[in-house]
Amino acid sequence: MTEGEREFLREFEAFLANPPGSIEETRKQIDIMAKKREKIAGTRAPQIAAFYESVELRPGLRADISVPDRRPPFPVLLYLHGGGWVAGSPVSHRRLGQKFAEAGYLTINLDYRLAPEHPFPAGFEDCMFATEWARENAARWNGDSSRIAIGGDSAGANLAAAVVVTPGSPRFRAALLIYGIYDFVATVERGAMGIGPVAQMYLANQYPTAVGNPVDTRLSPLFAVKPGVFPPSIIIVGTKDPLMPESQALAAALKKSGTPHQLHLVENMIHGYITLDMFPECKESLGWMYKFLDATLR
Repeated sequence: MTEGEREFLREFEAFLANPPGSIEETRKQIDIMAKKREKIAGTRAPQIAAFYESVELRPGLRADISVPDRRPPFPVLLYLHGGGWVAGSPVSHRRLGQKFAEAGYLTINLDYRLAPEHPFPAGFEDCMFATEWARENAARWNGDSSRIAIGGDSAGANLAAAVVVTPGSPRFRAALLIYGIYDFVATVERGAMGIGPVAQMYLANQYPTAVGNPVDTRLSPLFAVKPGVFPPSIIIVGTKDPLMPESQALAAALKKSGTPHQLHLVENMIHGYITLDMFPECKESLGWMYKFLDATLR
């Protein structure tokens, strides 16, 4: 690891431990760190055939679309970015989305609405809409609507799992769940990653009532795990991540339900590391996901 990479990692860990006081500053810092990450990585851009920025799905809902430089038709990945339901965007996760496209997956990187401007369930409803939109529109970019996976990191993993368990949701062939929250109640009670203020912003006037209601699987999809609900899933989390117990709990529930799954605990990795592809642990984790998607979608 170079000195520049070490310094960036220190800054990233400090940001996670002590985020800025305002949402506006948090969002600004995430964008700044994304640019720093690109500069420090110093690697070539992912090789893809085309990139479509801010495609309108419906008024107020957009997505970035990355098209593989492969022979079509392509399997499809609907990706939901992290950021605690209040920050992050397809811009902060652009390189990650393009990496999936480079590996052969038509990637739809969704710009769902964020709290506090749009509290729960606005973002969740955007994700639900996008699942059907992807099936109906993937062919515009040579995507195969019969081979769709859903994935996300952190808050995006929570939303992805919540979409999967919601009755009436289209069936996915696979799920990528990266250091997510799957039992909202337990995470708030533990105070993991200082989630209390974020939970209040996400739920707005529904807080704390919704937190005390584990039946709402749009927040706590862990409670909806049963045979036949989840597709084959890969769960990834670092051993230095405060949310590691959440991933372990979901893996245990999937095992009990007989759902095919993989759990990868990545030594010494922190929350948010999946976007830091200058590190070998990130590259290894991406490799696991590519292999998993190849096995489930091709």
